Amino acid sequence: MLLAKPVKKVFAKVFPSQLVDLTEQVANIPIRHFDFKFSPDELDVKFFMQKEWATAYFAALSIFLTYGEELVIETARHHRDQIKDPILKQRLTSLIGQEAIHSKVHEEYNETMIPNHLPVQLYRFLAEQVFNNTFLKFPQPLKLSMMAGIEHFTAVFAQYAMTHQDIFNHSLDEKTRALWLWHMLEESEHKDIAYDTYQVLSANYSLRILGFFIALITLGVGVGAGALFLPFLRRPQNTLSLSFWREAKGSWNLLFGLKDGVFGSSLGHIFDYLRPSFHPNDHDTSELLDYFKKELLDPETGTLTPYFIKEFTPAIRS
Repeated sequence: MLLAKPVKKVFAKVFPSQLVDLTEQVANIPIRHFDFKFSPDELDVKFFMQKEWATAYFAALSIFLTYGEELVIETARHHRDQIKDPILKQRLTSLIGQEAIHSKVHEEYNETMIPNHLPVQLYRFLAEQVFNNTFLKFPQPLKLSMMAGIEHFTAVFAQYAMTHQDIFNHSLDEKTRALWLWHMLEESEHKDIAYDTYQVLSANYSLRILGFFIALITLGVGVGAGALFLPFLRRPQNTLSLSFWREAKGSWNLLFGLKDGVFGSSLGHIFDYLRPSFHPNDHDTSELLDYFKKELLDPETGTLTPYFIKEFTPAIRS
């Protein structure tokens, strides 16, 4: 399946050295439905490598994601009407569908944190204030740029997670493991759609970089601050717990260590976005996707199979 000629011309102009051939890149992206049946009794507050502070980052991220995904959905819907190429329009529909399911499932997951004394309601209130009073008031071109930036960061984490699968194997909380593996699979699967939409409709480099830094500050500083305080809001006695503070170094290394940390070891990938000729598919994850689709979605042995309901692929319409 080839990219329609109008969009092909845009890509030839935007990426003169690397025309994006969607013969292979534009595989159909299905919208998958799952029911994980999360239970508060099964939630592990030390899911990530048995480190509470590291796990707190992803707990805070899960709460933020429901708002970030709503921004992505609203922005993608607005700009889909401006896309002429039927294949890119179909891919935007798949992106919208996948993000809508992500938001729904993460909301269900977040509900299980409440009985475990995580400050979900407080963080929801804070996220609503930020989004309602800032991001949702941005002009649409900046929203589209921020959307592309957010999708870049989730793609970076997805690639890290798929190449460091062991971080999910230190807990008996199988549903949290399945949740993040599924989310990372689909973030990698649709990682180029927001960027391609931005390049087709704008391709303004300065605006793209502004959106990147807004996303960086939001995911780094905003979610990071939420993670910083979360263990103490959940359990105030952590401030006086020697075991908690001894564990803190391990959490820091897991997140920010330059050798294997989620973000520390991904700095090159993160800031590659600043390269004028950058494209998400410069970081090829096609083999990883093939491997994880088999591991996660195999009808008999897949990790996600017990929770799978149905899937469908949007039709291509002119």
